[in-house]
Amino acid sequence: MSNSLSTKTGYTSKLDLLQTEVAIKQAKDYFENSLAEKLNLTRVSAPILLRSGKGLNDDLNGVERMVSFEALDIKNANIEIVQSLAKWKRMALARYGFNLGAGLYTDMNAIRRDEVLDHLHSIYVDQWDWEKIISKEQRNLETLKAEVKKIYQVFKNTESNLYGLYPDLEPVLPEAIHFITTQELEDKYPDLSAKQREDAIAKEHGAVFIMQIGGKLLSGERHDGRSPDYDDWTLNGDIIFYYPPLDQSIEVSSMGIRVDEEALKKQLKIAQLEDRLSLEYHQAVVNRELPYTIGGGIGQSRICMFFLKKVHIGEVQVSVWNDETIENCNKENITLL
Repeated sequence: MSNSLSTKTGYTSKLDLLQTEVAIKQAKDYFENSLAEKLNLTRVSAPILLRSGKGLNDDLNGVERMVSFEALDIKNANIEIVQSLAKWKRMALARYGFNLGAGLYTDMNAIRRDEVLDHLHSIYVDQWDWEKIISKEQRNLETLKAEVKKIYQVFKNTESNLYGLYPDLEPVLPEAIHFITTQELEDKYPDLSAKQREDAIAKEHGAVFIMQIGGKLLSGERHDGRSPDYDDWTLNGDIIFYYPPLDQSIEVSSMGIRVDEEALKKQLKIAQLEDRLSLEYHQAVVNRELPYTIGGGIGQSRICMFFLKKVHIGEVQVSVWNDETIENCNKENITLL
């Protein structure tokens, strides 16, 4: 494949095609219900389309091209397909009148046209986007870690539930998740790339929350890109697991405490994107019209891939693939949906 996927000793799925489809729904239903209960979330309807020019769509790393078009009966407006709902959710919490400690989650479907296709990446993205209200005083590391631990317990419970249904799906997650900052990770593995560091720390601990993503490290490099206008770079992170079938790390969630007015201005200045301050969403943050929140996204296909021990994301979602991917999956005995 485009990243040289090879199962070396040959790959055989632990579930056949029909079992896979049934197990996907079982995994999603159990995880979704558990997540909502654990984090005190209410499901709401989510957009797949947004008007451009309001600052609501997720810019991801700031370089990805959005899919956009003009609609016949909507004049003077460019319509964008969402990339994620990081900023939309915060506006929705204010609009719907959620209380402190409560939040929402959505089924988010997106198209990311500039994804490089491999066994973990597709141009179609499906995830649970969630967001909940916290106080100004709760914008701290303790709050972030507490929510991560709750989410990790949902992962553990889902893994146990599926093992009870399918004994071949043996649990692999450790009892607790390990916390480390990107700077600590660079200090620990100074000669490795960011991705190699993630692989190494995941293999060592099994489950890791890598914190503080977006700003520059002491080396002058960034661990990874992060849009400057939703996560606070000092209070965010990624949940990654070690994935034995591929002998590498797999990111299953990106999350964080969202920017307040000070963090937004600071990060936009660093990113040289201060012109965004005139946009509707950014004005609402600066003027303190939106609640302080914590939120994130959890990849639905990623978690199904992990729980069902698949080696390609196309085994748990229907997408469009290039000829190279299709040919190599056929050679590797990988059945794409």
